[in-house]
Amino acid sequence: MSELHIRHATLSDIDTVLRFWRDAAEGTSISDDHDGVTRLLTRDPEALLLAERDGLLTGTVIAGFDGWRCSAYRLAVHPDHRRQGIATALLEAAEQRFATLGGRRVDAMVLEANEQAHHAWAAAGYQREDHWRRWVKRL
Repeated sequence: MSELHIRHATLSDIDTVLRFWRDAAEGTSISDDHDGVTRLLTRDPEALLLAERDGLLTGTVIAGFDGWRCSAYRLAVHPDHRRQGIATALLEAAEQRFATLGGRRVDAMVLEANEQAHHAWAAAGYQREDHWRRWVKRL
């Protein structure tokens, strides 16, 4: 198996990432469109990390830091490439980014029904906090 390469996404990657999320990510987000990802990369060009093997996109994670909280979103690995350490490598890269920025704790948003993701996050050392709930309002 060839070496895994982790890099920051660029604006030219957006369409590829959006197609990838349709195949590899669970659920959708209101921001899963060209404008949403453009805003992310324009505001924080190092937030979206891509894992590639042989030039093929195999995984993603958004490592967002607002100066207060470290947030991980869109950890996704293509189904044909799971259980090969890609999620672990992406999370290590995200955690290194957060540490460099002075982050203290990572919050990850994980769909309640995505049992496979629960196992992946737990294996990476993350713990579920049941006393919190997400409250949202569309703008």
